[in-house]
Amino acid sequence: MAPALCSTTPDIKLGHLDDVQELRRARPWLVPDRYVRENHERPSQASLLHSDNVPVIDISNLSSPTEMAKLQSACQNWGFFQVVNHGVETCLLESMERVSREFFMLPLEEKEKYPMAPGTIQGYGHAFVFSEDQKLDWCNMLALALQPHFIRNPKLWPTNPANFSETLEMYSAGIRKLCQRLLEHIAESLGLKPYTFNEMFGEAVQAVRMNYYPPCSRPDLVLGLSPHSDGSAITVLQQDTNSVGLQILKDNAWIPVHPVHNALVINLGDTLEVLTNGRYKSIEHRVVTNEKIDRLSVATFYAPSYDLELGPLPEFISRNQPCMYKRYNHGEYSRHYVTNKLQGKKTLLEFAKIHPEINDTIGYTH
Repeated sequence: MAPALCSTTPDIKLGHLDDVQELRRARPWLVPDRYVRENHERPSQASLLHSDNVPVIDISNLSSPTEMAKLQSACQNWGFFQVVNHGVETCLLESMERVSREFFMLPLEEKEKYPMAPGTIQGYGHAFVFSEDQKLDWCNMLALALQPHFIRNPKLWPTNPANFSETLEMYSAGIRKLCQRLLEHIAESLGLKPYTFNEMFGEAVQAVRMNYYPPCSRPDLVLGLSPHSDGSAITVLQQDTNSVGLQILKDNAWIPVHPVHNALVINLGDTLEVLTNGRYKSIEHRVVTNEKIDRLSVATFYAPSYDLELGPLPEFISRNQPCMYKRYNHGEYSRHYVTNKLQGKKTLLEFAKIHPEINDTIGYTH
């Protein structure tokens, strides 16, 4: 029997249509209209068969000019790469994946103790939803702020599983060190002093989002996560190896990011695109679903202090490369980002892009 497409079903409460795990459990064949994408947004089988893959960087070998050149190429030509020998212990990665999966397997009533309020991105639920007719992603998520401590909402930190908070704290400390180390190497790849970004960012903001993508009977109709770039400086993604779901947009083609055992996926965010005046770009990416296999990922977002004023660094502005972005307050951009739905790179371009016709009034510094 062909999967039905409808907006209601008598055995599921209307509110439970927004929870894809409950929907999948009660009616595995059902894909409600609110999840069905327009034709031009739907994933194609061709993208799943693409053979290219993002570069893999050995962090322990970045003192080598060859490996540093690979990093520079990855940042400039891909905006995405995977890292191995990254210093985060395998047992910690496994523990974080385990407690995340245990949380998502809890009864809905337990998970709903940590609700994500509309217009926010902390708690359990759907983020970036601002209208009743907006298409939903085929995903359940738990998002939490980590650093600085004052941005946390302790009431949204699950107490079940019992070791959830302890595991997340240890995991996040390890990922934070990795982010700082990566920013040193990225600065070096740009010809800057290693401490440039870490010193500039002050008390950096860190947040985590756990994503669970249940199987979908019609993966050709839905998206697990809408296309977007990240508002961070860098994002660290831990993805399980069960299935390929993450895709990046490169040369107008959607390329899958095949998981590498014990590797972490790194992508550059909008902040680094602005600071480098477009030399390194944040890349649009999305998630597709699978008909038979679920997928779990843990994304950590690392960004400057909210009170930092950002703009292209003088080193990257010249007569041949005019200033492409205005200066702005990072906190204001963060608020703008979380109060708009995911629409490719539209969020950054509308907020910070300088139109070519006004570039002549800005001048250049080199």
